[in-house]
Amino acid sequence: MNKQHYNILLADDDDDDCSFFKEALDELDLPVTLVTVHDGVQLMDYLKANSPDNLPDILFLDLNMPRKNGHECLKEIKEIREFDTLPVIIFSTSLDIEIVDLMYQKGATHYIRKPGEFSKLKTVISNALTTTVENNLKQPAREQFVLQP
Repeated sequence: MNKQHYNILLADDDDDDCSFFKEALDELDLPVTLVTVHDGVQLMDYLKANSPDNLPDILFLDLNMPRKNGHECLKEIKEIREFDTLPVIIFSTSLDIEIVDLMYQKGATHYIRKPGEFSKLKTVISNALTTTVENNLKQPAREQFVLQP
């Protein structure tokens, strides 16, 4: 997928994290459009409403959300044919290796532990977008799954 502009969907219930993410994208000055949803039910409704012609290019997915968590959303996304090729980047505060392994097995594209520093957030978002596009939106080998700032 060689595009000049990317549509990014962020699913995260934390307003501060959403603002932080948007500010980082704005400062990176990348050709992207950002849409945010605040829980898993909103996420799945958004995907279904925009399928098949207007799906996001990349989804950043928080694991701990109300109503339907990131685990449930990833499982559902990978089970629906129209969504199963959507690159899903897990964007979580935790870096539990068992959860990381599980997300890899379930088909996530990358895993990012949310950094606390703004400069690191900008770096890891930029790396995630670059790496995902360079890999043709496919899951990398396990060694390259976790992205660090």
